[in-house]
Parts: sequence; structure tokens; C-alpha cells
Amino acid sequence: MNVTMAERGAVATQPLKDKVSLVTGSTSGIGLGIARALAAAGSAVVLNGFGKPEEIEAAQAGIAELGVPVAYSGADMSKPDSIAEMMEMALTQFGAVDVLVNNAGIQHVAPLPEFSPAKWDAIIAINLSSAFHTTRLALPGMVQKGWGRIINIASAHGLVGSPFKSAYVAAKHGVLGLTKVTALETAEQGITCNAICPGYVYTPLVEAQIEGQAKSHGIPREEVIRNVLLAQQPNKRFATTDELGGIAVFLTSEAAASITGTTIAADGGWTAH
Repeated sequence: MNVTMAERGAVATQPLKDKVSLVTGSTSGIGLGIARALAAAGSAVVLNGFGKPEEIEAAQAGIAELGVPVAYSGADMSKPDSIAEMMEMALTQFGAVDVLVNNAGIQHVAPLPEFSPAKWDAIIAINLSSAFHTTRLALPGMVQKGWGRIINIASAHGLVGSPFKSAYVAAKHGVLGLTKVTALETAEQGITCNAICPGYVYTPLVEAQIEGQAKSHGIPREEVIRNVLLAQQPNKRFATTDELGGIAVFLTSEAAASITGTTIAADGGWTAH
């Protein structure tokens, strides 16, 4: 079959045309940035997360403007039944989940003796167990098609520890273990599973942290950024959601077909120490 130059150009600019991507925790921040990047590559997108109705509508509209179908699920990622309903909705509406991005996460900071057991359970459920539930439900369809991409958004804290973040560090280390097992079990089935480990990423939530730290410590925001938030990042700059979106799109590409079970640290050199 002859392929025209126009057809080649369409493939190059929309490598995920006719694919469906589900991104958890994607109504804002990192997840939304990744969802937009996948949509720009031609993929239909299922968004998930909490937020004000107008913010969720704006997120959906922004994806739709890229010319791809978009759906939304408000599934609670701490509840297996809710996750199952979300996956069923995606399969019913789009017929497949070709690209799964496990991004949903929450944080809580406290010394171990004071760490709330309820907070521990919630962080493990949302940051780790939800990725297990989505993966186990997405894999049968991927195996049937002989193609699939699973991308787990871990953290630099999946590679190193920090005080007062016991649940978060434990969950993100667990995500890397799940990534390796998933990759090994699917290595001969056209499926890859990898993890991205960001350091600090500039989002509205991080901006709020900057302002809060500047006020509470009485220091300029530039000092908060360099000496507080980015103290462990040698490059002294935030990653952007666009950068992480670009990494995610690359991991879905044929150029990355042999990359599986591995970790990409987008942390400005943090874990190179």
C-alpha cells in the first residue's frame, strides 16, 4: 500500500490518533498537562479528578479544542468500586483504554509518631492502590489488542526519602515496584509500563506554597524557590507540566517500544546526589 506524504505527516503530528488515554488526577496540574499533551498527539482523553464544576468544564473544553473526544469521570481513586465504574465507563464510551496514566495523588506531612493513620491509609489508597486497580482492569483489553502503554507518575520520592513524608515516600516506592512487575508480566505482549519521577513541578498548588512560605518566613519568593523548595534540585528550576507531557508522549511512541520497567527521573539532578 502506498502512503502519501500527507498521510505520513498526519501520522507524525498525531501519533496517537485512534488511541484512547485515561489520566487519573487530571483536572489540574501535572495530570492535566499530560492529558493535554496526549490530546495534542491525537488521543481521545478521559479526565478524572475533583474540582469546582467550572474548572472541570474548562479542562474538558481545553482538551476538546485540540480536536479530540473527551470524557470526564469523578471517580474517587480511594475506592476500588468507583475506579471500576470509571474503567467501565471508558471502555463503554470509547471501546478501549490504550494509554493509562496513573497520576492521582495526595500528600500529608508529619513526623511518624504524629502521622494520622487515616492520612496514611488515604495516601496509600490514592497514590499506590489506585494504580493497581486501574492497571489490572486496563490490561485485559491491552493484551487483546497487543498494544498498550502504562505510565505511572511517581516522584523523586520514589527513589529517595525525606523526613516527615512517610506515607508518600512509601507509596511512591511502591509505585516503582508495581511498574517493574507490570513490565515483566507484559513484556511479550506489546505493552510497556514505565514510571516518571518528577522533582518539584510548577503548578498552582506549588505557587500557593511559595506565597505561603514567603509570608510565614518573611523572605522573598525567589529565596523560597531556591533555598527551600528547590534546595535538593541542582538545576534550581521547576519542571513544567509541558515537559512531563512531552515525556509521556515519548513513552507512548514506537521509539520507546523497548523501554519498559524503567524510571525516568525528571528531577533536575536531585537523585544524582
